[in-house]
Amino acid sequence: GGKSFTLYKFRSMVRNAQQLKAELQQFNERSDGPLFKMSQDPRVTRSGRHLRRLSLDELPQLWNVVRGEMSLVGPRPHEPEEVARYDLGQHRLLNLKPGMTGLAQVSGRSELSFSEEARLDTFYVENWSLGQDLVILVKTVVVVLQRKAVA
Repeated sequence: GGKSFTLYKFRSMVRNAQQLKAELQQFNERSDGPLFKMSQDPRVTRSGRHLRRLSLDELPQLWNVVRGEMSLVGPRPHEPEEVARYDLGQHRLLNLKPGMTGLAQVSGRSELSFSEEARLDTFYVENWSLGQDLVILVKTVVVVLQRKAVA
């Protein structure tokens, strides 16, 4: 429903990362949408790179799932300032609880453009099924272990 909540993650960035984001905006590799991505983001710490590579930084989100704020599978949550820049069609992504993993994550991870990620997440929202969730969960394990997307 678009409600804000505290998303739990292991720290993988320097403490003032949010302030540095404004200075790094010119290096955003995701110019097709509201998200900020840098493949060699200088705000990520050395230990943070390892946590992210193994997706271990996401584990605390299980607490969000237990609290009912997130689901195991669903569209990935975005920061409020990113959601504020969604176009009208992208607001459909807020119809389901956000997930720790989702169709976009197992279909290309951060290599996807925002429009492709939103298209996959919209497809997921419109075609939700328990079977599809189970397939995505299995693919997530494969993606994390292989560190790449699966078909």
